[in-house]
Amino acid sequence: MKKIEEIQCFLLDMDGTIYLGNRIIPGAIEFINYLKSSNRKFLFFTNNPTKDAEQYQKKLERLGIQVSKEHILTSGMATIEFLKRNTHYKNLFTVAPPSFEKELIRAGFNLVQENPDAVLISFDITLTYEKLKKATHYLLQGLPYIATNPDLVCPTENGPIPDCGSIARLLHASTGREPRYIGKPNPEMVEMALKILNMQPQYTAMVGDRLYTDMEMAYRAGVTSILVLSGETTPEQLNKVERKPDFTFSSVKELHFAIKQQTSVG
Repeated sequence: MKKIEEIQCFLLDMDGTIYLGNRIIPGAIEFINYLKSSNRKFLFFTNNPTKDAEQYQKKLERLGIQVSKEHILTSGMATIEFLKRNTHYKNLFTVAPPSFEKELIRAGFNLVQENPDAVLISFDITLTYEKLKKATHYLLQGLPYIATNPDLVCPTENGPIPDCGSIARLLHASTGREPRYIGKPNPEMVEMALKILNMQPQYTAMVGDRLYTDMEMAYRAGVTSILVLSGETTPEQLNKVERKPDFTFSSVKELHFAIKQQTSVG
């Protein structure tokens, strides 16, 4: 584990870490500006595939954070890369919102209602019973089954709402099937990020608000784990788990303060 001031690359969760819904978390803008001014590398990491990189860029801009599309990696992008490596998954039946479906189409996949090669599910705010019924039908036929992320809930400014992992649990109840999850905590997400940033794991940290995705991925990928308590995880939940993150802060505001303080001391 590196000292906090020695970390040169930050992989940053967004929902619950940088913002909640359409509300910026206090101190987040100042933290990102500090990373820029101190020449530290960073990449926004999200398990939410309902927006593409350009849409996330615009959202961050509206909230006061100026970054390029190259600073953003989503579970949707990682899932598309996985599907491209499996060329026999060309025709997909999806349980997904229109925004992610458009990304898939742009990437060259066919979204079909009949005779799919695989079933793909994601966080879907347009979920219908008809989608669940068809997905159940194809899963019971034994088709390959992929999910963008295992998150049970998505944090919002009005409280948590069901995410992809909850949809997967519903389908598990009706089919007994578990998907292959592509997003966090899959360490391949970190490997992809490190290639993009040309960075080594020992100088990299994952910053997020979830134990079972953000922190679990950090453990599996061998990068420093930094938990913030501004989103899903509560102090009570943290106390119950056996493995604790390398660092815990109430928010990125306190993380920013700790890095500055230790850097000035050093």
